[in-house]
Amino acid sequence: MESHDAVADGSLRVGITGTGSCLPEQVVDSEQLRQRVVAGSGFTLPDGVFERATGILTRRVARPDEYASTLAVGAARQALARAGLGPADIDLLVFASATRDMVEPATAHIVQAELGSRAHALDVTNACNSFVNGIDLARTMVLAGRARRALVVTGETPSRAVRHDPADLAQFRDGFAGYTFGDAGAAVVLESVDRGGILDVDSETHSEHWRVGGIFGGGSRHPRGDEHTYFHGDGSELREVFEKVGTSVIDRVRHRTGLEWRHFRYVLVHQVTMPYLERFVEITGVPRDRLVVTVPELGNIASASLGVQLDRIHDGLRPGDRVLFVGLGGGVSIMTMVWEKA
Repeated sequence: MESHDAVADGSLRVGITGTGSCLPEQVVDSEQLRQRVVAGSGFTLPDGVFERATGILTRRVARPDEYASTLAVGAARQALARAGLGPADIDLLVFASATRDMVEPATAHIVQAELGSRAHALDVTNACNSFVNGIDLARTMVLAGRARRALVVTGETPSRAVRHDPADLAQFRDGFAGYTFGDAGAAVVLESVDRGGILDVDSETHSEHWRVGGIFGGGSRHPRGDEHTYFHGDGSELREVFEKVGTSVIDRVRHRTGLEWRHFRYVLVHQVTMPYLERFVEITGVPRDRLVVTVPELGNIASASLGVQLDRIHDGLRPGDRVLFVGLGGGVSIMTMVWEKA
């Protein structure tokens, strides 16, 4: 576990001063997805099967010529503009995503080349917690004096890992979590602020569950073979892990900071399915009016989930409004972050 209270002694505060998001134009609804799987597999799947099981109505899907970097660049340009900055004003660029354009080089360099920046560029990856990890890393580098302004971006294209032609029911079930996936990009600008900022970060890791789900190709274990490029996993097991340990992390943050639900304007939660989100509300007690619900419209957009939610509410926040981020990623890791708008 790690926890930080970076502003307790009145030292430098680091906050979010610009946000952006980018969604592919192509919309695929759950009925279109069902028809494609039926055509590819020959199975008979009942009407509405994906919608009933997941609560997902539609998702955005990137075109073949749109990549993780494409969505990251789109979001980055928005975030820079809203912060009143240009690419040359950034001295740290972190691409933080479960998806990347390629194994090597780091996708951060592809994003940077498109933006025209000269910042120190690197990738951070930790499944669906990648974006929060990237924000935390960038924040610590600003606190350490290693950077003045950081741009943290994600571009997620998990739709590339969806199996549309399962050979049998076992393969269909193994890849079912993939039918929740949608594509998106998000970005934030981090820099020093006079008040507020990121007040607290906490994390907990249970790596004994790393086999629960993932895309296992492209590394030294499975360097080749299409079979390893599809998502495999057990969504119910991941949910069980969160229910067992996730609430303790949230309780710990609230106890340490002294903040209750009423002190947060919004609670941004990684969203996998609607039943998953409803269970989160049930076990944590978070008020529903604090949530920013995106999963019925966008599906599971991996690490972009929290960034897209933040972008949707950012312009309506007032100075002093606090936001709690709750991330859950395969591996398994749980993260929280408390941010106060300057």
